[in-house]
Amino acid sequence: MTPSKDGSAAAAAGDFLIKPQSFTPAIDTSQWPILLKNYDRLNVRTGHYTPLPSGYSPLKRPLAEYIRYGVMNLDKPANPSSHEVVAWIKRILRSEKTGHSGTLDPKVTGNLIVCIDRATRLVKSQQGAGKEYVCVARLHDKVPDVAKVARALETLTGAVFQRPPLISAVKRQLRIRTVYESKLLEYDVDRHLVVFWISCEAGTYVRTMCVHLGLVLGVGGHMQELRRVRSGILGEKDNMVTMHDVMDAQWAYDNYRDESYLRRVIMPLEVLLTSYKRLVVKDSAVNAICYGAKLMIPGLLRFENDVEVGEEVVLMTTKGEAIALGIAEMTTAVMATCDHGVVAKIKRVVMDRDTYPRKWGLGPRASMKKKLISEGKLDKHGKPNEKTPNEWARNLVLPTGGDSMVASLAAAAGPETNAEKESEKKKKKEKNGEEAGSPDKEKSEKKKKKKKEKEGDEGAVNGKEDGEADKSEKKKKKKKKDKDGEEEE
Repeated sequence: MTPSKDGSAAAAAGDFLIKPQSFTPAIDTSQWPILLKNYDRLNVRTGHYTPLPSGYSPLKRPLAEYIRYGVMNLDKPANPSSHEVVAWIKRILRSEKTGHSGTLDPKVTGNLIVCIDRATRLVKSQQGAGKEYVCVARLHDKVPDVAKVARALETLTGAVFQRPPLISAVKRQLRIRTVYESKLLEYDVDRHLVVFWISCEAGTYVRTMCVHLGLVLGVGGHMQELRRVRSGILGEKDNMVTMHDVMDAQWAYDNYRDESYLRRVIMPLEVLLTSYKRLVVKDSAVNAICYGAKLMIPGLLRFENDVEVGEEVVLMTTKGEAIALGIAEMTTAVMATCDHGVVAKIKRVVMDRDTYPRKWGLGPRASMKKKLISEGKLDKHGKPNEKTPNEWARNLVLPTGGDSMVASLAAAAGPETNAEKESEKKKKKEKNGEEAGSPDKEKSEKKKKKKKEKEGDEGAVNGKEDGEADKSEKKKKKKKKDKDGEEEE
């Protein structure tokens, strides 16, 4: 049988037919990357939007962009300070800015989240996140009972008073810090060493806690070693890298153009935001949010369950990029039912402006406003003037599409009617002014006459006084002449 006959037979049998289904197949999104994980479980506000070709999926960004939006889970070495380490990384990667998730003392090792360029905007949120440490404390005398040490450690949980240690760079004020949990891992009776794990609030001094442990046990104590095992959402096992790894990855890229090592060492900043509730935004609203606009209901595509007012949320694109951190202004129930209003206000914008194109000012009212401004029917600020059409003043949107004739007629008729009305108003005002103002005019004329008369009287009086003064002066002169003549004789 020839191939064409085979095909026709298969087609006749209906093998190539896609049969209609009564159900939609489920998508497994549990393996989707970072913020897109379990995307199908989000509540759908609408599926109606236009995808734009701008932006990149976080893991597929070009290398330069990938580094600019990158974070690193660094294993800080002992001896250099946190600021030195971060400055070295900035120099190795040749980046503009770097920041870290909370200072570690020079001798302390462990987890230090380093943010690069645009990711430095998340530094503040990471510095305030909870921390976990493993500490080795040395007691100054033998405490034979392990249970007593465990009990003493347990008493130091909850809110505790702390004054920063002597070597600390901050002001030594008494402050309250919360220790969420602590666990005794090991105790060496002979060497007086206590190894314990602690989960605490940001800004807790473990060095001070070791001194307090010694005081509670009545023997005194101090901190021997310390390692941070978790900072915020990232722990020791979450792709932790050393300084050598960073240097080798950059060397491999510089010499062999091999990006894979740098992409392994650096992670997208979105990994820090996976614990936040998500709001998915339309592509057309992204750039407005980057410029600081609030997220409104029309720009919302999907949203998470159990969002409360005032809760911190992450605004993301459909590609899985983080746009900004926001503060929710609506609960989940309101988002699902309301058709207008503010969903979230912006706390910190992460994405660069103009990554996505500008899509605001393209609606019917905004387009009409631009047109009226260009025609001089609104002033440059969009405020009404004497030429503004009546329809605009009544907040009506003039049609701009196929009904352009109607719009032009309305726009043309508007100024004429306005001008006529204004001229009539002026005439009425003038008439009213003439009618009501006739007694006023008479009064004003009388006042003017009185003023003139007064001025005339004053002038006459002054004239008389001047005349009298002149006469007296003449008499005096005559007398003088007479006297002089008599003396000469």
